[in-house]
Amino acid sequence: MQVSITVNGKRYERNIDPRMLLVHFLREELGLTGTNIGCDTSQCGACTVHLNGKGVKSCTCLAVQVDGMDITTIEGLAQNGALHPMQEAFWELHGLQCGYCTPGMIMASTAYLATNPSPSEEEIRGSLEGNFCRCTGYQNIVAAIKSAAEKMQQEPVGV
Repeated sequence: MQVSITVNGKRYERNIDPRMLLVHFLREELGLTGTNIGCDTSQCGACTVHLNGKGVKSCTCLAVQVDGMDITTIEGLAQNGALHPMQEAFWELHGLQCGYCTPGMIMASTAYLATNPSPSEEEIRGSLEGNFCRCTGYQNIVAAIKSAAEKMQQEPVGV
């Protein structure tokens, strides 16, 4: 099947198997390996991307279902060589350990902040319900999200 998908601001047209998952399209067709495959069952959130601005698990949708839509991956968050405030906060506040869940955590968190730009710690923890980290214990992840939210309130970001 022919699809046309805009990823990180660039339009891609490909002939693909109609059964191809979006996560495989991103990784195998486009070489965007920042979107991780963690469980293949939509449990872990490592594959979270933005679909038309909303956080979705890319292992739960077929690439043909997003034909004509806009996708942002972790590679698309940085703008003009500058990290997104969420990426900076994860780095500065040690919101990662092995890093495998980090792209999904960052993408889910940035999508969440678009709907709740000034969340409490409890709200942040609730927003992470569909994203698992097996290394950090979440405290630094929550701190990073809180810090990024505060910074983004002061200096709004386009993504």
